[in-house]
Amino acid sequence: MSFAVEITRKAKSNLAFTLQLLPKARRYDMTLFYAFCRLIDDIADDVSQSRSSRKQQLDQWQTWLKQGFPSDHEFGNELVEMIQRHGISLDWLIQIVEGCSFDLEFKLFQSWEELSQYNWKVAGVVGLVSTRIFGCVHESSDRYAETLGNALQLTNILRDVGEDLARGARIYLPINDMIRFQYSERDLVGKVYDGRFLALMNYEAERAESLFREADSLISQVDRKALAPARMMSEIYLGLLQTMKRDQFRVFEKRYSVSKVKKLSILSKHWLQSFFD
Repeated sequence: MSFAVEITRKAKSNLAFTLQLLPKARRYDMTLFYAFCRLIDDIADDVSQSRSSRKQQLDQWQTWLKQGFPSDHEFGNELVEMIQRHGISLDWLIQIVEGCSFDLEFKLFQSWEELSQYNWKVAGVVGLVSTRIFGCVHESSDRYAETLGNALQLTNILRDVGEDLARGARIYLPINDMIRFQYSERDLVGKVYDGRFLALMNYEAERAESLFREADSLISQVDRKALAPARMMSEIYLGLLQTMKRDQFRVFEKRYSVSKVKKLSILSKHWLQSFFD
């Protein structure tokens, strides 16, 4: 079993689950790319290591991407061959590393616009790389990938509010939005669960739902089949978002997830649809 396949198998992520919809060659290339994203994200989030150690590792990855991997770095060189094969810009991978590096020097996001810039690096760019590996050809697919990436990342942020507080008191919710509902940083750190918090979370959820709708409107019939994994991701995460809303965002006390049975049901539906796309 290859290094990339092993990482993807262990992660058991929603994205890894959707890759079953891809043809074998494209599935392995996406596995390589997913393994890269997983590695970089895990380095940034590994609180068992010092910040300086994690920064050094992320800086090393940026250097390798810019200057080339050592000849004995099998995974790195296989990754480079893959992105060259699909005409993917190395700069996109560098920006993913930069986005994850931001978490080491964490700063608050004052506005939605600032958060969107971060989302673009850690999710939008991931979408752009993915559309190349999927084999998309229509120009609207890039805008679809960026918009969906924003929706997925915002949904992650809402789900992980409690967990991010535990990882160094990280706050991703825009400060301007918190001010709008008179809910302070101290309230969030103190896990104050009241009407203000629910109003804030519902406001952000409506923003995410709007992004999901916008992304759906950008799907070209030409690339509909190629985008099957992304469409499945969209359905999984929109369902997750709606579950949180119905449960009134009890994110301080539980982690929301989609059951394997539900994901298998969604996978089966998209697999059958692929025969008619």
